[in-house]
Amino acid sequence: MSWLSILPPILAIAVAIWKREVIIALLVAIFSAEMILVGGNPIAGFTQTVDRIVNVFSSGYNTRILMFSLLIGALIQLIKISGGVPALVNWLTGRGIVNNQRKAGLLPTLLGSSIFIDTNMSVLTAGLSSQDLFDKFNMSRARLAYIIDSTCAPISVLILLNGWGAAILGQVTETGIADPTSVMINSIALNFYAIVTLLIVFYTVFSTKVYGPMKTAETKQTPTVSEKLSQATKKRYMLIPLVFMVLSILLFMFITGEGDLRKGSGSQSVLWSVILSTLLIFLLLRYDAKRKTKELIEESFKGLGNLLPLVTLVLLAFALSSSMGDLKTGEFVASAVGEHLPNWIIPALIFVLAGFISFTTGTSWGTFGILIPIAIPLAQALGINPSLVLGAVLGGSVFGDHASPISDTTVISSLAAGCDLLEHVKTQLPYALTAGGISIALYLVAGFL
Repeated sequence: MSWLSILPPILAIAVAIWKREVIIALLVAIFSAEMILVGGNPIAGFTQTVDRIVNVFSSGYNTRILMFSLLIGALIQLIKISGGVPALVNWLTGRGIVNNQRKAGLLPTLLGSSIFIDTNMSVLTAGLSSQDLFDKFNMSRARLAYIIDSTCAPISVLILLNGWGAAILGQVTETGIADPTSVMINSIALNFYAIVTLLIVFYTVFSTKVYGPMKTAETKQTPTVSEKLSQATKKRYMLIPLVFMVLSILLFMFITGEGDLRKGSGSQSVLWSVILSTLLIFLLLRYDAKRKTKELIEESFKGLGNLLPLVTLVLLAFALSSSMGDLKTGEFVASAVGEHLPNWIIPALIFVLAGFISFTTGTSWGTFGILIPIAIPLAQALGINPSLVLGAVLGGSVFGDHASPISDTTVISSLAAGCDLLEHVKTQLPYALTAGGISIALYLVAGFL
């Protein structure tokens, strides 16, 4: 472990900002990480970079995430050509159910807040169902990406009746602390970042006000008028596959968890559900809408191609995260904090540290694994409330994940909203930093009290 371990993620962020090209930034970061690992040999660095990317597929979880990220493109394209989305928008607006920006913003907010079983399911469902509504009411896709990104993870880390809760409880239990369940439950009210982020999202939705780069993105938005379609025959082409996707994910979570949704495999459930949902819309269009098989296959591949750049970003983000693990970036940052600090500053410092690790590695779950085994024993040794420290770890991890351009959640949120990745990062960052600043202040107060 050395300061060199933080060089690759810093390079990734710098190149992404400088060149506005994330793929190049990630490739540079992976190559630099491999160069460090092989002692500066450029030939070995090149071959290790290629092998690192290939080895991403050695993980079943990673492969499933990449497959569903690609296949969702076919689902999106088939729903798009079906006319189901504008038909649903016309139905919602015609009935007066959604007739202004506030109600349009509430749809993805409530969907993102209510689907807490799996973050990917939350993001995809809320994003896909709201794109045309945001266009109709002249709201930017960047605002949609912000809403879905800032509801899925905070809700998942607050409710914890999901894979997040199972993983966190397991890691807290491994620290040997007495009554780990109550420690985790009590941390919910002390997860200030997740709570503040949700409050800001609801403020944004109800006030319909946006600030900073988000406001600039709104002024560039061109109003889109949905095509007038037969509401009785077309809106089901969107509703049926999306409702089926949500229900089948829940069913597969139940099956893979052997009766316990919290222990189910999110990556398996989402992949299986996306495959079946794509097949369902394909059959609906083929036999109900009487579309030609050749046309539907061509459109499906077109959808796959549309998402190939974003899937490439997810692939490279996974590879960089793996390199960071071998470089022990997280461990180095954690060890650099120091041991001689006043107790009242520890929770706020842990929040900042978790945010930095998550930001530079692009993973909140990885940050949990690094910091929970450090933070809980530290809290016990210093007499600090372990639930407060756990809340700081969880909140800081989500904060860094939100702000990071190399996070898979950030990439998938921009994908589901139909928003440019860098625009999503740029417009969401001021909101994340505001919530992060408020959280730091609250942890300082809580630590002092």
